[in-house]
Amino acid sequence: RMSATVKNPFQHLVEPLDPKDPTQQFYNLCKLGDSRYDRLPFSIRVLLESAVRNCDEFLVKRTDVESILNWKQTQTQTVEVPFRPARVILQDFTGVPAVVDFAAMRDAVMKLGGDPEKINPVCPADLVIDHSIQTLSTVKNQDLEFDRNKERFQFLKWGSKAFRNMRIIPPGSGIVHQVNLEYLARVVFNHNGYFYPDSLVGTDSHTTMIDGLGVLGWGVGGIEAEAVMLGQPISMVLPEVMGYKLHGTPDKLITSTDIVLTVTKHLRQVGVVGKFVEFFGPGVAQLSIADRATIANMCPEYGATAAFFPVDDVSIQYLRQTGREAEKLAYITKYLKTVAMFRDYSDVSQDPDFTQVVELDLSTVVPCCSGPKRPQDRVPVSDMKKDFETCLGAKQGFKGFQVAPEHHSTAVPFQFNGKEYTLSHGSVVIAAITSCTNTSNPSVMLGAGLLAKKAINCGLSVKPYIKTSLSPGSGVVTYYLKESGVMDYLSQLGFEVVGYGCMTCIGNSGPLPEPVVEAITQGDLVAAGILSGNRNFEGRVHPNTRANYLASPPLVIAYAIAGTVRIDFEKEPIGKSLKKISLIFLRDIWPTREEIQAVERMFVIPSMFKEVYEKIEKVNERWNSLVAPSDKLYTWDPKSTYIKSPPFFDGLTMKLQPPKSIHDAYVLLNLGDSVTTDHISPAGNIARNSPAARYLTSRGLTPRDFNSYGSRRGNDAVMARGTFANIRLFNKFLNKQAPQTIHLPTGETLDVFDAAERYRQSGVPLLILAGKEYGSGSSRDWAAKGPFLLGVNAVLAESYERIHRSNLVGMGVIPLEYLPGDNADSLGLTGRERYTIIIPEQLTPRMIVNIKLDTGKTFQVRMRFDTDVELAYFRHGGILNYMVCKMSEN
Repeated sequence: RMSATVKNPFQHLVEPLDPKDPTQQFYNLCKLGDSRYDRLPFSIRVLLESAVRNCDEFLVKRTDVESILNWKQTQTQTVEVPFRPARVILQDFTGVPAVVDFAAMRDAVMKLGGDPEKINPVCPADLVIDHSIQTLSTVKNQDLEFDRNKERFQFLKWGSKAFRNMRIIPPGSGIVHQVNLEYLARVVFNHNGYFYPDSLVGTDSHTTMIDGLGVLGWGVGGIEAEAVMLGQPISMVLPEVMGYKLHGTPDKLITSTDIVLTVTKHLRQVGVVGKFVEFFGPGVAQLSIADRATIANMCPEYGATAAFFPVDDVSIQYLRQTGREAEKLAYITKYLKTVAMFRDYSDVSQDPDFTQVVELDLSTVVPCCSGPKRPQDRVPVSDMKKDFETCLGAKQGFKGFQVAPEHHSTAVPFQFNGKEYTLSHGSVVIAAITSCTNTSNPSVMLGAGLLAKKAINCGLSVKPYIKTSLSPGSGVVTYYLKESGVMDYLSQLGFEVVGYGCMTCIGNSGPLPEPVVEAITQGDLVAAGILSGNRNFEGRVHPNTRANYLASPPLVIAYAIAGTVRIDFEKEPIGKSLKKISLIFLRDIWPTREEIQAVERMFVIPSMFKEVYEKIEKVNERWNSLVAPSDKLYTWDPKSTYIKSPPFFDGLTMKLQPPKSIHDAYVLLNLGDSVTTDHISPAGNIARNSPAARYLTSRGLTPRDFNSYGSRRGNDAVMARGTFANIRLFNKFLNKQAPQTIHLPTGETLDVFDAAERYRQSGVPLLILAGKEYGSGSSRDWAAKGPFLLGVNAVLAESYERIHRSNLVGMGVIPLEYLPGDNADSLGLTGRERYTIIIPEQLTPRMIVNIKLDTGKTFQVRMRFDTDVELAYFRHGGILNYMVCKMSEN
């Protein structure tokens, strides 16, 4: 318990003191002033507190506590430690399959003779419905969202009744990460007078946004999150912590988006995969919580596990601004100061030890975008025109489209609403103020509004065929945009509110006008999308925008007005003033930081947050009127194409089988570098000629009712057919982009699902070959579930994105990694060989195993089961099977 007399940072965790309690012995090590604790990074202190509080000598042992306390020595020793976060957060694209899994697990536990109600969250879980909505008009969106997703929403409402500790935030409330920041975050939990730090994992990779408020959190796969909800700790390798020192003062024209894109490129170059990044230095105090949250949000794009800003006075001011009660602010401050987790960024004596320190002078940041295909490829705005034109002719790749020089000037005229327009390479056809990264930040949202106001006053406009949209992160944003008087100006430029949720950034951009699509197709144009998002991988935003750039909301409007990314704003005008018949440059309408801050101080106030969030769970009438069953076991509807009992537990028994080698596997796909989860498991529209479309058609649906892959993640039959269905998937077997592969025994070119079905009918195992960063991007459990259902037994890659590797482990798919210096090319692998993977009965973490080819060649790879817990999951056939067996024990 916390009191004014607490001297020890852990006393509140171990009262009454018991000499026989294992934590009591540790208690004596942790007196305030213990040099080991005082020198720990603040993020590691959160892991330590959790270990102390949950130490039971079973799931969390004293040795785990000591390993964390001695982080300075153990950080480089690949030490495995458990972490039990305080809560879990989900969004609906990942939340629906999680609830489907829970419902199926209850059925499986009952079949094995256990109590199905043991399948129940034991820690608070919040599910925010924000990924279902597509970019149309607001009213039309709300109606269409419910019409299309009524069955899914009813299922989620059943889950909120059937499972304890699960709260559903209805659709139309906002983006999960902004709702988390403004409303759900506790910062410090108060459990009957006992206090402990808020911490979480979430089923969205951008869960890290909450790190900006000083709440340690990161994204995990839905499979791993389900285990946490059922009381299992996360098994993690104790991370190195990169100290990122900020100093200097940003230029008055710089936005938080410019800073985060600069940080993203910098940390990608430094290399922080699998590490925590912790920010410190005098520059941090100059950043608002919204700015910090923007930087923390893009943590997955620079590859770190977490991007932590410890709580300081600015954090407390933000909590006050967002309407948190004075009583909470008092105990949050007192508790964190008591346990030495409250930061003064100007006090260098508080700077902890880090694994490594890198620095950024904020005064060196310039306005920038990122693209055209990856978030880490930063481009200064002054170089955008030149960079795009270079990419246009460069070899096909992350920075190339391989357009022949004679076609660089291609222009295609078309008619739209009775007028003629022209499209060319670089023409902007989508301009979206969207995504959790920026729409939570009042400075860039008000900056966009002020820019729109100046543009309208100068007589500037956006061409009507450009698909413009504004999808705020919460109702609070709409509130302060209206109150400040800038909403009307945004609307006049076409940036009207189309809904609250993750939209264009997730691929829910909706259709482009048909004349625009025809013009792009006719000229084979590299059309552009410009969005205030965090992901711009090929094929993600829209199939017809091959170039996609991430930018601040004001820059989104600027490029929409310009109508092209082939413009140098410093030298070329953005347009002509119809009122003064003069040229207007971007600098003429760009608002300064001082202008923006003055409006923010006046209009972003606590009463707005209180008014919006007091009614958040009840304001949606259509949600309130939904009728859902109340049974503890879900009654599956065999006619449903949205919700289906998955086959993961078919034939499951309590008896473990020893691991077996994989013999004579065929390669299903031969892939290169940076294959994302969008390539593996698309979230966007279902193509009419795809296996998933054929399945839905066979169930009596027409294309207008297909909805998106993301909305059908509760149906394994659709999702298996949608695996590797991205039209931008580059398969070396075909040497082109297509959602297809070669069925090696016959040489036929087939859709990936159809080829996998052929292999399954023959009873042969399958392997996927890949390059670096396999599974980067969103934390999609279906990117592991899908390959599992296709019959993939293992993936062999040069490296993995952290969450995706964990998801593969969770599904019992073996992640294999080439040894340093090896890859498919150096080993002479074509993918047409047959592979035998020798797996011994006695397994150890990260062990090396042999692969033998039918050509006689043998080489070694590392099996990326990184911890003993992961090996336990593998022996059971995956984490879900492991949990079912555990919950079925008497």
